[in-house]
Order: sequence, then C-alpha cells, then structure tokens
Amino acid sequence: MKKSVRLYIKGVVQGVFFRSFIKENAERLDIRGFTRNLEDGRVEVFAEGDPEKVNEMIELCRKGPKYSQIQDVEIIPEKFQDLRGFKVLHF
Repeated sequence: MKKSVRLYIKGVVQGVFFRSFIKENAERLDIRGFTRNLEDGRVEVFAEGDPEKVNEMIELCRKGPKYSQIQDVEIIPEKFQDLRGFKVLHF
C-alpha cells in the first residue's frame, strides 16, 4: 500500500535551499511528487511512496535544511496518484 500527503511548511523556508533539500531527500527515499514555493511564503510538498519513507519525509520537513526555521507543517492526506519522479515546480 502506498501513501500520499500534501504538506504546507510555514516559517523561514524560502531562500534557504528548502526545495533543493526536499528534492535531494525525495530522490534518496524514492518519494515521488513535487515541491514549490507559494506566494504567501510557505512551501508546498506533495509526496507519495512507501508509508515509512513518506513518514521519514514528513520528519525531514519538520526539521528542514540548515538555515530554515520551521514554524508549522500542515499535513493533508491525499489520494495516491502514481506520479513519476520528483520535481521542483516554479510559478
């Protein structure tokens, strides 16, 4: 069984290589999905894969990279979409 979640990370998360940190870890954990900056200053992550690996990704999002300061991580369960790869989206 696979797990999918959408995360909204709030805090100092833009301009601190947060999306690169997420992409590197997603590839290491074989997580599929995407990440992107939002206009309100948060970072959105859609992650799916093995439940243990998705849970590990959630914990990594709670910590963030070196210069980030995480205030809150909102976790929304999602329907599994069987995505291919992991992408950093730009708007």
